Amino acid sequence: MTIPPLAGGTAGPDALRPLLAVVLDALRAGAVARGGPLPPGGPAPLTRAVRETVTPVVPAEGHGAAEALRTLVEAFAYGAADPADPRCAAHLHTPPLALAVAADLAASALNPSLDSWDQAPAASALEAEVTRALAAEVYPAAPRPDALVTTGGTEANQLALLLARERHGTVQVVCGAHTHHSVRRSAWLLGLPAPVTVPARAGTTDPAALDDALTALHGRPVLVTATAGTTDTGHIDPLPGIAALCERHGAELHIDAAYGGPLLFSPRRRELLRGLDRAHSVTLDLHKLGWQPIAAGILAVPDHTLLAPLSHTADYLNPDDDTEAGLPDLLGRSLRTTRRPDILKIAVTLRALGRNGLADLVDRTCDAAQDLADLVEKTPALELHQRPVLSTVLLRPRGASDDTVAAVRRGLLHDGRAVLGRARADGRLWLKATLLNPHLTPDDLDTLIALVAEGSIPR
Repeated sequence: MTIPPLAGGTAGPDALRPLLAVVLDALRAGAVARGGPLPPGGPAPLTRAVRETVTPVVPAEGHGAAEALRTLVEAFAYGAADPADPRCAAHLHTPPLALAVAADLAASALNPSLDSWDQAPAASALEAEVTRALAAEVYPAAPRPDALVTTGGTEANQLALLLARERHGTVQVVCGAHTHHSVRRSAWLLGLPAPVTVPARAGTTDPAALDDALTALHGRPVLVTATAGTTDTGHIDPLPGIAALCERHGAELHIDAAYGGPLLFSPRRRELLRGLDRAHSVTLDLHKLGWQPIAAGILAVPDHTLLAPLSHTADYLNPDDDTEAGLPDLLGRSLRTTRRPDILKIAVTLRALGRNGLADLVDRTCDAAQDLADLVEKTPALELHQRPVLSTVLLRPRGASDDTVAAVRRGLLHDGRAVLGRARADGRLWLKATLLNPHLTPDDLDTLIALVAEGSIPR
């Protein structure tokens, strides 16, 4: 039997080239067969088709690389909810840039693991440079900012709570009712008291209620978590006011800017993040408004010494004598051991597009949300919740019950015509359009509106 070729080394590119052609053709064939944002028919027929395609999962005799890639990639693409489709707008699930995916291919082919320098010499140096630069975007006046690469906002938020706990022994988390679920889950995982939840009025944390909560917790270590871009509505908390309250009460502040953080690159919109640099830690997530393949999370801090509690030694990875001899110690850069070089795709994107290119993508996407809101307001059959802050638009058929709204969403999903999310606001259920595709056209927005309006008509 011929030994399959490897992806790395000098022979790796020649081995990959014909396989990539197969993959690209299969991706196209699957998307063409799907013909929309997701396959029609709902879960049952798709599950059956996948089972039939993959069975037996481990055949006695292999089918060969080309057949396996063609068959499974095409099935995978056909059965995808494709965020590049203009009618796929449910979640904070971005269509990745082609250049970032290409960079991810290189990372996979070389397969460095960022748990010791001798496994990832260039990757570790690149990560150090890029994370410091991203931290400086958040903390421009800080002398020694730093950041960690995470699997996304959930891991970054958990690290923020962990660092606060390690600084104080324990910490009481205070958050708004709209805070991402990962904050409450992280408090549970870390053995912290259940978070104190304050009301979120008009979609953002109520400063007066926060003041009352902090007053009641006087003398205890407290970590307030604010949000710059909520999952349901895209709202941004009043960050300067919250930061001032934290400073007055001696509380620490973490800001979850997983969604809204890339507004830092936009001269038109960065003012919405005023106060971000007053936080003890900030979550960013570049697989949202950064158009990266999953995963591309960041936790930024104003001083690298704040990361010291993560220090850890494993003699086979970072023995003291190696560290003293100058080999970088990577274990304190994550709670994970084996870790992909997710920084490469981020670095390639930053270099390729620059600040102005990223700003253009952010602004195009947020402008599209404003245009969609305009269309909703001009459509008598539809109702708009509020003008969008970022790229999330909540809408619903006017006068519809919550059951009807839910049925409209499921009907569009079942038919494979559109993927919209759902969110509860002001006591009612809304359809959620989360726009993350910078290639959206006015016709695409018209189509979304027409599908929602048509879906609300009884069949």
